[in-house]
Amino acid sequence: MKDSEANMKCLFEPRGIAIIGASQTRGKIGYRVVENIVAGGYGGRIYPVNPRGGKLLGLQVYGDMEELDGPVDVAVLVVPAAITFSAVEECARKGVKFAIIITSGFSEIGNTAEERKIANYAREHGVRVVGPNVFGLYSASASLNATFGPSDVKRGNVAIITQSGAIGIAMIGKTKVEGIGLSAMISVGNKSDVDETDLLEYLTCQDDSRVVLMYLEGVKSGERLVEVLKKTTRKKPVVVIKSGRSTRGAQAAASHTGSLAGEDKVFDDVMRQCGAIRAESIQEALNWCKFLPDAPTPTGEDVVVITNGGGIGVLTADACEKYGVNLSDDVAELKKSFECVMPSFGSAKNPVDITGSASPDDYDKALGVALANDSIDAVACLGCQTANFDADRFGAIAESRYAEYKSVKPIVFSLFGGAEVEQSIRELKLKSIPVFPDVYEMTSFLGALYTDYRNKSTQFAGDEKADIDAIAIDRIVARARADARHFLLAHEAQEVMRIAGIVTPQSRIAHNTSEAVRYAGEIGYPVVMKVVSSDILHKSDAGGVALDLENEREVLDAYEAILRNCRAYKADAAIEGIQVDEMVRPGVEVIVGARQDGSFGPTVMFGLGGIYVEVLKDIAFRAFPLSREETLNMIGQINSYPLLLGVRGEARKDIDQVASSIIKVGSVLRNCAAISDIEVNPLVVYDHGEGVKAVDVRILLRESMEA
Repeated sequence: MKDSEANMKCLFEPRGIAIIGASQTRGKIGYRVVENIVAGGYGGRIYPVNPRGGKLLGLQVYGDMEELDGPVDVAVLVVPAAITFSAVEECARKGVKFAIIITSGFSEIGNTAEERKIANYAREHGVRVVGPNVFGLYSASASLNATFGPSDVKRGNVAIITQSGAIGIAMIGKTKVEGIGLSAMISVGNKSDVDETDLLEYLTCQDDSRVVLMYLEGVKSGERLVEVLKKTTRKKPVVVIKSGRSTRGAQAAASHTGSLAGEDKVFDDVMRQCGAIRAESIQEALNWCKFLPDAPTPTGEDVVVITNGGGIGVLTADACEKYGVNLSDDVAELKKSFECVMPSFGSAKNPVDITGSASPDDYDKALGVALANDSIDAVACLGCQTANFDADRFGAIAESRYAEYKSVKPIVFSLFGGAEVEQSIRELKLKSIPVFPDVYEMTSFLGALYTDYRNKSTQFAGDEKADIDAIAIDRIVARARADARHFLLAHEAQEVMRIAGIVTPQSRIAHNTSEAVRYAGEIGYPVVMKVVSSDILHKSDAGGVALDLENEREVLDAYEAILRNCRAYKADAAIEGIQVDEMVRPGVEVIVGARQDGSFGPTVMFGLGGIYVEVLKDIAFRAFPLSREETLNMIGQINSYPLLLGVRGEARKDIDQVASSIIKVGSVLRNCAAISDIEVNPLVVYDHGEGVKAVDVRILLRESMEA
């Protein structure tokens, strides 16, 4: 066990626990925490602390921490915000390892300075802080309920990390109603020190926790979270709920990459990259957590749906596509297997329709056939209430068959009907049989199960990085800094691409008409001309771009027109020259970007490029670095991916060079600390073997190198 894990074990299995601010008044948090610890059966020493002394629930109340006569690994602080710092000082003097600060009134209301003061002092004196603004900790391994939530927590194998205290407290009650047992539950609140990554790292190696559920509102230490999540999801499912899907944070961004990254898309794609299973709602997450710990591991991807109704079967097929569940399409094998258990007018195509006349005994036979067939890896059994459908009898069959399936392959149920069916669903769920009232709920669970299966059966490939001459790039950045610019000019950005090994169009900067004509001849017609000015960022808006120039006369006219337009647009603009570029031949236009994300650090983006990128938003993100395999997954994720495969007789495009370009752009960002954003739009992709060209490149610099 690593030192960090051993240290964190003291939080979940403390030798002694102090409650600073313990109260004699029933209903107060300081009373409720002590009451829960006592009622939970915690076996270590319990030290209520309050200057008034006395007795509380049969325990001696100590006047201060110095009076305690044994080791204290955890202290729960329920004192007013104004005296929290002095309480942390007492913890430090006593040698407390963790201070769980339930007290609110810190950064969540703008009191950031006091929170930082507490966290800094605690860190300097060897105390880890959980919170402030939390509801406490539950740990089944220590029989410890140090929360002010419900006292009757159901023990089990699901661990919950929550940023919201209110949702966490409610989850304690909700999980019990749902029949979900908890191995641990802890809130992180303001995350002044201990965060979700610290806790997840410990829970990864805790055998009692077979599923981890995280409710997040924001991510701290995102780069480290990515690293830990990749390890955790190889061992156990991690279910994530995150609030805040709005786009408001994107409005002020300076690039397509920045504005698109401001949305929830980055979080969603990074969770996908790490193998975490993101739930749309708390109920969906709880459905998964209830059944994932005991679900058998599939041996393959071929799922068969058995139904007595065509409509509900089609809905399930739609849901399977949405949630990434693969339906077996071996019609001949399915017909051979199921023709003996269905009428002649049934269908052996998947979904297998045993028709509305099917009785519970017909279901029993069909489930027996599916169980015995080794080519069927999982079964989804659907039941619509009909005249022949006996809910009680079906429930008994489902229970019996589930017991048989449990050691062989996954089976899930979805039933739809009236009061009798609803009662059957409730009774089966109480027996921990995976049954759902809606096929989308059922299939989303199957999707979660298969995500976990793929995580455990696939090893992460090593991250790939490009060798970048960061010193040469830093020299270009230094010139921009000397000009007080927070961006690179177009020709500077293209030079960065060339240093990174990404092909750009031929380019020269002309300072007069003679040079413009000469450069155009050297490059070869047709050419493009663009203004070079640090005062004009949006060249097209200023009339500073001329396309498809075919001869000397057009170059001369364009040169004069660009100067005239730009002076009219901004009279005092400093114009350094006119850039003459190769007119790039057509190909598939994509966008490649990289930026320093506020949560996850270096991230890369890929999508369909051109002028409509922000409208179509056909994009994908990943945390960087990443493997070539994951880079190709990212490319294949966008809806427009078939354009790269070749459509209507076109050749396959150079996808390998697209992947290399993404890795190179990400490596530039990661190796050059001054750069905040890189955007290549468009990156024109040619046929396989013909490469790519970075046509338009925008590079932004950090406002401050302290970032």
